[in-house]
Amino acid sequence: MSDTIDSFEEAVAFALTLPDTELSTSYGKPAVKVKSNGRAFLYTGHEHQSSFGIGIDLDTVEILKETDPDTFFQTPHYEGWPAVLIRFGSKDPERVRAMIERSREWTAAKKPAKPRKKK
Repeated sequence: MSDTIDSFEEAVAFALTLPDTELSTSYGKPAVKVKSNGRAFLYTGHEHQSSFGIGIDLDTVEILKETDPDTFFQTPHYEGWPAVLIRFGSKDPERVRAMIERSREWTAAKKPAKPRKKK
């Protein structure tokens, strides 16, 4: 059994072992992005004391919330968006790591992000 992910730093450390990834920022906060397209797939989220977020398709979001609501959830801020929050210390760390990997793959398949205009 793998060790649980108990902090954002541990989630980042795992995400950075995946191919084509880099530590960066998203909306001014730490995030892990896919280098080749500049898109974030793992980020702090609004509940950073107890969880982190990943980008993933909406069907998977619903399955995760239904099958393991103690680990995977959304707050009203995330409802309807392709993202799910993951609580630290999940009893199924292998599934958490698999979802981080899947998030990276899903995000890597997207077109490069459009550059934001500097203010």
